[in-house]
Amino acid sequence: MDILFKEDVYNIVGYCIEVWKTLGYGFSEVVYKDAMEVEFEENNIPYIREDEHPVYYKSNLLRHRFVSDFTLFDNIIVEVKACEEGINKQTISQTLNYLKASGCKIGLIINFGKLKMEYKRLIM
Repeated sequence: MDILFKEDVYNIVGYCIEVWKTLGYGFSEVVYKDAMEVEFEENNIPYIREDEHPVYYKSNLLRHRFVSDFTLFDNIIVEVKACEEGINKQTISQTLNYLKASGCKIGLIINFGKLKMEYKRLIM
């Protein structure tokens, strides 16, 4: 079985590791997002930062929209965290909402808030 977007996900995680190696832990989320944006630009990765995903009900646009940290290649949602408690059920649920609203198939949660960077790949 082929792994969906295997090479793209591998590269994205590599860029996040580069951010981690350069900055370490202790910064707020926005600093890591800014650094990731630099990595995406330098590596010619197509992305949208703070991408808005509308939700429809019976062809009606609902008021609530989801905003993901990054959408890459129009297929991969990247959610950035900097929390000591790590990747938890709430973060997973949040990212699954983004995947459902966006139609993307892959979600990556990256957490820079611990002594070691952690990540989780979600498939919709």
